Amino acid sequence: MTEEKYNGYDTSIVYDYKDHPDIKSGRCDNCDKAQFKSSVKDFVYIRECRNCGMKKSI
Repeated sequence: MTEEKYNGYDTSIVYDYKDHPDIKSGRCDNCDKAQFKSSVKDFVYIRECRNCGMKKSI
């Protein structure tokens, strides 16, 4: 079993894309995976990484 390496982002808060744009376009800044689940709440689009759970409002 391999241990995942993360970049230390707090996954309990939602980051704003304007303040924290993607380091690599379309990839999670925390774990570098490209699979996301999305949701919309109160007209705000939230993108959540399926691997580590980091969230960004787009």
